[in-house]
Amino acid sequence: MKSYIVLSEEVKQAQEQRKPIVALESTIISHGMPYPQNVKTAREVEQIIRDNGAVPATIAILDGKIKIGLSDEELEMFGQSKDVAKASRRDIPYLIATKQKGATTVAATMICADLAGIRIFVTGGIGGVHRGAETTMDISADLEELANTNVAVVCAGAKSILDLGLTMEYLETKGVPVIGYQTERLPAFYTRESEYFVNFRADKAEEIADTLKAKWELNLKGGVVITNPIPEEYAMDEKVITDVINKALKEAEENQITGKESTPFLLAKVKELTGGKSLETNIELVKNNARLGAEIAVSFNNK
Repeated sequence: MKSYIVLSEEVKQAQEQRKPIVALESTIISHGMPYPQNVKTAREVEQIIRDNGAVPATIAILDGKIKIGLSDEELEMFGQSKDVAKASRRDIPYLIATKQKGATTVAATMICADLAGIRIFVTGGIGGVHRGAETTMDISADLEELANTNVAVVCAGAKSILDLGLTMEYLETKGVPVIGYQTERLPAFYTRESEYFVNFRADKAEEIADTLKAKWELNLKGGVVITNPIPEEYAMDEKVITDVINKALKEAEENQITGKESTPFLLAKVKELTGGKSLETNIELVKNNARLGAEIAVSFNNK
């Protein structure tokens, strides 16, 4: 297995010195934001993790290997390339075998982080049950991965283009705890809260780290969703974003856009309809999650 995994020098040293490490996905770079904001944001997020006492490990598939930690040049290349595949669980073996570039989704990043022994992962928002999934069966692989893989995911909730109620029901069925950091309500990515409640509220990073330790030491397999509301000053107006999302969903339906193409389409459409405000929100919530993720990683590492 190790022949497929390459650690960056920074990550390798961190493991040798038993430093806390935080995994980061690469889909946000190649499919989530336009260039050059994607590369600038990726570098800033990595620096926030370093500034808060942990080591960042941005994960991607390159040259037939799973890269745990990207160099500056590799980040730049991923940010500019147009031929990067969006890689989930099913895609990893094929992309490695054919030596194609793959940007890891939440599910794929969890798998790769787990293979590298990294337990904390920071992202923007998780995937979930899509609206209308009762007929389309369009459910993100992220949820199944959370049921099976021992990685904690720090996010700003599930993207509000999804059916948040069904997403919470699915996670409950799979036994995945959803913890709200300083909140009792599920954040909805662009907004600080939704009508749905999280399972548990935790006011300190240490409390979350203790929960993760107890879960995995009891051999209760699977991940944990840690939801961190976007800071108030960057949150979007709920009515405005709801109207925008409904328009985007209608357009996606009219254009018969489904499956893994739907999320990038919807996010791009939301950006267009909000005049770029949603992109600014997206960037700020990822940075906010990076701070919390680093704190949790440091605390977990000290257990």
